[in-house]
Amino acid sequence: MGSKVDDLFDYVQERCLWQFHSRTWDRSENIDGIIGKAIDLLAGREPAADTPAERCFVADAKVMVADFRSRFPWIREASETEVTEVLGGLRDRLTDLAITRSRNHELTHTLY
Repeated sequence: MGSKVDDLFDYVQERCLWQFHSRTWDRSENIDGIIGKAIDLLAGREPAADTPAERCFVADAKVMVADFRSRFPWIREASETEVTEVLGGLRDRLTDLAITRSRNHELTHTLY
């Protein structure tokens, strides 16, 4: 599972900017929202898109999932459980890098 998470992580780091919003809560909301919608899409479920934020998450997730399917053939055959585990690992790595270990002090600055 580790190499699969590595592959997806490298893709997201190279191609996606949504994990680098300006505040901790923005980053967390985007990472959780887009990864959650991607899990739904990969599982064949229609993700909820009732709010503007959800629609944005779905749009970003659709592009990412399409690229995942074309670049990583293993994801097309993966079970829902495996997809959930791998994308959960991806979410954890993104959160660790973009929030937990970030040196950007503006993320939690009280005046912003």
